[in-house]
Amino acid sequence: MKAVTWHGRRDVRVETVPDPRIEQPTDVIVEVTTTGLCGSDLHLYEVLGPFLDPGDVLGHEAMGVVRETGPDVRSVAVGDRVVVPFNVSCGTCFMCAQGLQSQCETTQVREHGSGAALFGYTRLYGQVPGGQAELLRVPFGDTMPVVVPEGPPDDRFVLLSDVLPTAWQAVRYADVPDAGSLAVLGLGPIGDMCTRIAHHLGIETVIGVDLVPERLRRARERGVHTLDLDDLGADGVLRAARDLTDGRGPHAVVDAVGMEAHGSPVATAGQRLTGLLPDALAARLMTAVGVDRLGALRLAVDLVRRGGTISISGVYGGMTDPLPLLTMFDKQLTVRMGQANVRRWTPDLLPLLTDGDPLGAEGFATHHLPLDEAPAAYEMFRKKQDGVVKVLFRP
Repeated sequence: MKAVTWHGRRDVRVETVPDPRIEQPTDVIVEVTTTGLCGSDLHLYEVLGPFLDPGDVLGHEAMGVVRETGPDVRSVAVGDRVVVPFNVSCGTCFMCAQGLQSQCETTQVREHGSGAALFGYTRLYGQVPGGQAELLRVPFGDTMPVVVPEGPPDDRFVLLSDVLPTAWQAVRYADVPDAGSLAVLGLGPIGDMCTRIAHHLGIETVIGVDLVPERLRRARERGVHTLDLDDLGADGVLRAARDLTDGRGPHAVVDAVGMEAHGSPVATAGQRLTGLLPDALAARLMTAVGVDRLGALRLAVDLVRRGGTISISGVYGGMTDPLPLLTMFDKQLTVRMGQANVRRWTPDLLPLLTDGDPLGAEGFATHHLPLDEAPAAYEMFRKKQDGVVKVLFRP
């Protein structure tokens, strides 16, 4: 089959690799019909190479049609249309029963002290072959795949693999009152969807911060108060946000940026340095020191009102990143974060896709490309060219 494989920093290729096969009696094989390019895939493209091997299959946002089932699978059948959550979770352990599928005790990568395994995402998360491919082996076929109806196009449902539950969890964790205010830092796929969900849930004032004109315009057209970080600077963003929120700052802030934040030259240099080191040394460096660009998180701390909440959905990778704990303590902030628990939120989200499309999922993607164009798409996404927000591949 064809698949997108990693070969080094900024080097992904579409290659022919062996077809996946049934390995456990509860596995299913899915023929992928649509698969997404995620912002966290750029971390693999740029930073997390020390935890990858050449030839690793990337991608964790897939949907398609079941083509084969293991002998013990009862809940899905050949021909079913399914979305595959990015967490590899059993659905039956203690953590899964608590709605914490991202901490699944069956697939936790204990060797690295990590939570549940993820599709297409480094040794730290199980090195499970990913979904930017023609075929995907999906474990736990009775509890993991989400069966979706025939009819609406894949665009309506594929975001259920990651973007929708990640954004939904971020806004839920923010815990904003109905008439309250929420600021979202970063208007890429997750941040953009956070603003839509916030409006859908009745949050009165939604503020979006970014520095890409096309992304700001896209959010503004849906009623978001947009602030251009490039134009205003951090101090100007703080003043403008307070003007919109009675001088206090928003009730909550979602950091949808993570380690990609601009404006931290020391951390940027540190990230580039790790890419030049031998893998074993680079891996030790990344798991022992702070290598993140913390501009977005520091802005969130300054921006949120006293007694407010910061909800972190952007991925960070450093172990000892310095945080402004004095300010966080003084402002009495609540911080919630973590990988999205996809299956926890499916019952809330599926009706929004089957009983209409209030979040605009069907028109969310900006680019639809064949899988063969993945290398160019990664580079376009990295450079934020051509108004790109969300890329979907058609294998």
